Amino acid sequence: MLGTYRRLFTIPGLPRLLSWSLLGRLHFPGTPLAMTFLVAGWTGSYVASGVVAGGYSVGMAVGGPARGRSADRGDPVRLLLVISAVYAAGLAAVALLPEVLPARLWPVVAVLAFAVGLAQPPVIQIGRAAFARLIVDSDTRQSVYTVEATMQESTWVVGPVLVAAVVGAVDARAGVLLCAGLAFVGPAGFAYALHRVGLRAPAERAGGAGGPLLRARGLRPALMMSLCMFAPLAAVDMAIVAWSRDSGLPAVAGVLVAVWSAGSAVGGLVMGGRPGEARLGLRTLLMALGLVALIPVLPPVTPGSPWLIGVVLAVGGAAVAPALAANNHRIGELAPAGRTAEVFGWVMAASTLGSSLYLPVAGWLLDHGGPAATAAGSAVIAGTAAALSQAVPVPGRGPVLA
Repeated sequence: MLGTYRRLFTIPGLPRLLSWSLLGRLHFPGTPLAMTFLVAGWTGSYVASGVVAGGYSVGMAVGGPARGRSADRGDPVRLLLVISAVYAAGLAAVALLPEVLPARLWPVVAVLAFAVGLAQPPVIQIGRAAFARLIVDSDTRQSVYTVEATMQESTWVVGPVLVAAVVGAVDARAGVLLCAGLAFVGPAGFAYALHRVGLRAPAERAGGAGGPLLRARGLRPALMMSLCMFAPLAAVDMAIVAWSRDSGLPAVAGVLVAVWSAGSAVGGLVMGGRPGEARLGLRTLLMALGLVALIPVLPPVTPGSPWLIGVVLAVGGAAVAPALAANNHRIGELAPAGRTAEVFGWVMAASTLGSSLYLPVAGWLLDHGGPAATAAGSAVIAGTAAALSQAVPVPGRGPVLA
């Protein structure tokens, strides 16, 4: 395992790309949180804050494929610099508008948040496309995707905690401005790393790869699988927060989410060092079983013990990053040459759509059945992803477009 990771650090430019890729997406999980604090404090309405954060998420999903397509067809360095500047300026405007507008005009900020989401810097899509171009060996590429998935988990711990700390120490406007600054500095550094590695020119497209992308072999079931893989993750966070709030232990929620992410990181690092093609269906099924294990330790099945819930989250979380990494690796291998960033833009759109569709259902399950019901619903969705994995073809078998 250690030998695999040592090889990664010998690939020229890869450590720099991975590091800046992490910093370039650090703002991502904290931005909706900062917007929620800002709008709720401005309007006194969680409905308004939900609409603003939702508009941002919808814009991010809608713009994902277009941003990826632009990265594939042009200079990703120039794209990152321009779009990150536009995005940061838009976030700064979101932070400052409540100072000059009356609260009744909050829909103006919702429209602006949608536009900001459209311009979200495509660090994730460009990074995954860069890894596919930089690394030829499939096993090494799979290890890189695992490291990337593990890093993604860490941003979901560090980003919200950092934003919450700034909001608590200063105010919500400072939290949004922090996200704006991170959203410019991180992608700009990642753009420089791409320039140093020499990945500014578009990748050559394979013959027959210029047709409609959604006709690419295996892409449609892979997107449906991605939709079902990501949807349960945010719902489990919601269930944990609800349990801790109802139990009078709100501070425990952050600890439990961190434990879940830590388990995912450990699982990702262990599995990422194993050679051979990852068994996508098995890894996704294990993730679903980890969610099943939450059902008996949550209300109303049992009152819930923070220690027991933490143990189940740590063990079950060990399957999350390996499953996400296997999914990203399979999709990256199936992507037509020269269109990898666009493919991952579609993956981002599908995953965001999945969360948007399932979270209201998860909330209904929380209200009517408690956290255990939400865990059960999440397990069903993850099990559906495992079933869909059987329809995702193995790379290299069959034509690129069908």
